[in-house]
Formats: sequence, structure tokens, C-alpha cells
Amino acid sequence: MSAPARPGGGSAPRAGITQLRVGRLVKAHGLKGALKVELYTDDPTHRFVPGASFSLQVPQDSPWHGQKLQLVELRWYNSQPVAFFEGVTDRTTAETLVKAILWVDQETSELPEEHDAWYDHQLVGLTALRDGVEVGRIVRVDHFPAQDLLVVLSEGREILVPFIAAFVPEVDIAAGSVTLTPPYGLFEEIVDSGIEGGADARGVDAGSADAEGNKNEASPFA
Repeated sequence: MSAPARPGGGSAPRAGITQLRVGRLVKAHGLKGALKVELYTDDPTHRFVPGASFSLQVPQDSPWHGQKLQLVELRWYNSQPVAFFEGVTDRTTAETLVKAILWVDQETSELPEEHDAWYDHQLVGLTALRDGVEVGRIVRVDHFPAQDLLVVLSEGREILVPFIAAFVPEVDIAAGSVTLTPPYGLFEEIVDSGIEGGADARGVDAGSADAEGNKNEASPFA
């Protein structure tokens, strides 16, 4: 699935244009500059055609910061997509691109590739509901390789909610709302009456929790 528009960083998209995350370069392959690709699109034959241009999400200190890559060819080795790019002709150069995230321009009038996919501009501003009660508003969507996070402004603080079905079962663009079923403690303090001497207030770090509540680093370059 192609992810919605890129949050912050880089130059702003042109009017009528958003950006979609379509892949991540995960490992150098061979000695001629090829890179294995983790696909974020269900239509690689459309997205990864010779000559396709990709914006790069990389750290600011990367030599590739602010640059683009042009695809020469996408091949498949043992069911694994491997990409060749212009100007990347050896393994040493390819390794400087490992963990880079690939983005493409997309007309905002086009529908997302899947039914359960939304652009960032569709999500920002939606009312966040829990048990039918408003708990805040979506102010941003953060994209990371492990998962996307909805940033909910609630009572003056930002709450990070993993954008997965377990925590976000419904998005209703027409109604202007998103339904949340977050773990207890994400929007309130947890009172543990079993601890001697009073309540134990703990916050839940949504950016590092998956659907089962397991710790999960969410840095795009971890």
C-alpha cells in the first residue's frame, strides 16, 4: 500500500500534488550498485518503471539529502525486488542509500491505491473519538518504516497513536471523525491502586507499541 503524504521536511508539494511513500531501500545487492527494496505499494509495475523519479527521505547529514534518484530497472531475485538507479554503480555507493525511503509525486485528485488508505490532508483536522466522546483532533501523521502514527492534540499535549486497525478501527472522512480504541493510559493517567503509598501515573509511549503492546522502535533510520 502506498502511504499518504509526507509529513514535514523538504520542499512543499506543488498545488494539487501530494507525495506517496512507495518503498524503502533495505540492503545493497551485489557489486554493481543494486539495492533490495521493501515495497509500500501494491502496484510496483506502475510505480517502479524505468525513468521513474523518487524523492528521498534520509537524515540531514546524508550525502543524498535533498537529492532524487532515477530508476534504471527493477528486477526480481528469488521473489525479492532489486532496484538499479542512475549514478549508483558500485556497492559502496549503494550502501550510502540503505534505509532511504522513496517518495513519488501524486495528483491529489487520484484515489489512494487501497480502500483503507488516506492522504494526510484527509486525516489532519478530523475529530478523534473514543467511546463516542471527543478526545482531541488529528494534527499530523508521522510516517516510519515500522508503522504510521496519528498525532492527536488532546488537552494541549500531543498523543501518538499507532495507525493500525487495533487502535484505529474506523476513519469516517464524511463525518469528519476517526474512532480510536487505544490502550488504557494513552489519554489518561493510570491509577494503580495496588501500589502502596498512592497512585502510580504512567504514560504509554504509543510510538513504541505495536498491536500487541510490544516495544517497537519507531525511528525511520534505526
